[in-house]
Amino acid sequence: MTVTGSARPYSAARSVWLVAMREVMVRLRSVAFLVSTGLLLVLLLGSVVVSGIISANASDPKVAVVQGVTLPADVAVEPQDVADRDAAEELLRAGDVDAAIIPDDGPLGFAVLGDDSVPMSVVQALSVAPPVELLDESSAGGLLGYIVAIGFGLVFFLAAMTFGSTIAQSVVEEKQTRVVEILLATIPTRVLLAGKILGTTILALGQVALLLAIAIIALSVTGQSDLLLGLGMPFLWFAIFFVFGFVLLAALFAATGAMVSRQEDIGSTTTPVTMLVMIPYFLTVFLNDNPVVVAIMSYVPFSAPVGMPLRLFLGDAQWWEPLLSLVILLATCVGVIALGARIYENSLLRLGQRVKLGEALRG
Repeated sequence: MTVTGSARPYSAARSVWLVAMREVMVRLRSVAFLVSTGLLLVLLLGSVVVSGIISANASDPKVAVVQGVTLPADVAVEPQDVADRDAAEELLRAGDVDAAIIPDDGPLGFAVLGDDSVPMSVVQALSVAPPVELLDESSAGGLLGYIVAIGFGLVFFLAAMTFGSTIAQSVVEEKQTRVVEILLATIPTRVLLAGKILGTTILALGQVALLLAIAIIALSVTGQSDLLLGLGMPFLWFAIFFVFGFVLLAALFAATGAMVSRQEDIGSTTTPVTMLVMIPYFLTVFLNDNPVVVAIMSYVPFSAPVGMPLRLFLGDAQWWEPLLSLVILLATCVGVIALGARIYENSLLRLGQRVKLGEALRG
């Protein structure tokens, strides 16, 4: 019998993909993961349905119409005639109307005047895209801006916390069961880490994409497609920033998880990473109307996935700003992955007591 040669080992890329698919399949078979995803879908659909019921029962928006302006026929608004723009602004600032319709030199002959946020209900009722002016442009978008900020922040926060803790627990579980020793006998440590990060990122992005698709369909079915107006480009940038921001955090969660050998000790090493996830979320909740804070958040790598899409939605960012922020995020991602890989590699086979950070870095 002629021997044609021994079997060749898998390439690094092939090994990374196999590890990633193993992570994906293990989580997809997890009842806890499926139940949590189902609960998120139920909560999302419930919120959309409730929002649809509220909007269906809402009365037509009140608008102040300056003399000389002719509105399209059958517009679903409650008009109130005023003499001039000053009178319209007075009613708008007092909160007596939702928007004002003022004369404009454009092709429509009129423009919409808002207080501190774009009056979406009025713009949609007009069935056209009139120019929109704001009396208070220093605001970060009013109620709609707050909802978008909370949405971006909550999605990134939940994904990072859920899947970040998942990858840390997976690392510790493999150390406890000594499975990692079998894996490292066939593939390099950094290939194992890369596969874990890739697999977890695929799961996180898949769950977010599913939630986003369900939200778009549900909003369209319940007649709330106006809420999606202006979210196309911010959604796209959020997806891009989400991927790299999550990879950044996943590398840190995997590295800090490798520093301990028991599930009970995970919190002692992952707490600093958890804080890096929680701080941007709470800044979004409490300071989303502060343009300076949001601008700083849009450039800090750990908060850029929330801050930059929010600024794009509000129209506060120049065309080059998301590109610059993405370059900063990518550079930070490369550095953090290298650091996390060193900690992971130097801690993975050390059992027993918690590995100190200095020891993990020195090897």
